[in-house]
Amino acid sequence: MSGESELPGKSDLPGSPSARPSAPTDTPGPPGTPGAPDPPRPRWRRYLWWLTVVLVAATAAVLAATHRQEVREAAHLVARVDLDLLGVAIGLEAVSIFALAALERWLLRAGGAEIRLGSVAGVVVSANAVAGAVPAGSVLALGWAMRQLERRGIALTVVGASLAAAGVMSITALSLLLTVGALVASPSGPAPGLREGVLIAAGSCVALLLIVLALSRSAWVRDVSSRAWHRIGRGRPRLTRLQDSVGTVATQALALHPTLRGWIRPLLWALLNWICDAAVLVVCMAALGIQVPWRGLLMAYTLTQFLGSLRVTPGNLGIAEASLSGLLVLYGLRADQALAATLLYRGVSFWLLQPIGWACWLVVTLHKPEGKHRHHR
Repeated sequence: MSGESELPGKSDLPGSPSARPSAPTDTPGPPGTPGAPDPPRPRWRRYLWWLTVVLVAATAAVLAATHRQEVREAAHLVARVDLDLLGVAIGLEAVSIFALAALERWLLRAGGAEIRLGSVAGVVVSANAVAGAVPAGSVLALGWAMRQLERRGIALTVVGASLAAAGVMSITALSLLLTVGALVASPSGPAPGLREGVLIAAGSCVALLLIVLALSRSAWVRDVSSRAWHRIGRGRPRLTRLQDSVGTVATQALALHPTLRGWIRPLLWALLNWICDAAVLVVCMAALGIQVPWRGLLMAYTLTQFLGSLRVTPGNLGIAEASLSGLLVLYGLRADQALAATLLYRGVSFWLLQPIGWACWLVVTLHKPEGKHRHHR
């Protein structure tokens, strides 16, 4: 179970311009002027999404029809799975969920909210089920999770900041694992260009981060950057609201822990979340009697997770299976082995969590909090 988070919409944040009542106007201005209504969202985005889903489903059907032998052999491997090791994989997935819930709870407590780990875990598992089952599930899951945490007495600014910070921690941890995977992968192995590209991208990101940190110490650079940032949104109401939202969430997120050392613990929780989920894939291979391609495992796993973050289809159906099995084949597995390992891994990390998540969703949604949670700040 991955730990992905998204920023809340600007209208969700109290104190933002869209959350304040506006003065009545006789006639709205043209689009692009302050106070003018936002133009309707183009329908082509919705059509493009459904077209992508159809293309992915059609591609999966064609591949299944043209590779029936590999599919039969994969099914034969899954039928002989070691149930004891399968139980270990399920346990590791539970630890992964615990780590993600602990990350979210730590960030909420850093913002002054007092909430039980079980409550956060219920929201996390429920939101994961929503995000993986319906179109635009990530947006719906984000809004639902924010409402549930607000019902428990946590300010929306704290919720938004903690979710944003959790997303940053999750991406940082996954990027670290991808870099380690590229370093471990054999330079003379398959796809050396992919390995080199990952290492170059990682080095560039580190260099860019160091440059930004160095320049941020200059008051002149901060002033110029602030003016340029506000100039971008001038005359664009929707962009201005997005900028206000980002600014509010960023300010609140920095207030959670202003020092770099204070972010070590949430980063460790994020790493534990990803490492346990990757271990599920390893144990699934062992349960199927497949030799683990250690030199390429982290590369295959992390690249699949990054591709899955695009959320092209609900639950990344088709995308996750194709990318993970293809990368495992690239790093040494037979096609039937890669397919069997992928299907078993997805069964544990996605399909098993769906009924559990929706049951938690029902309980969390119908549960009436007994009172507002205390704030220790």
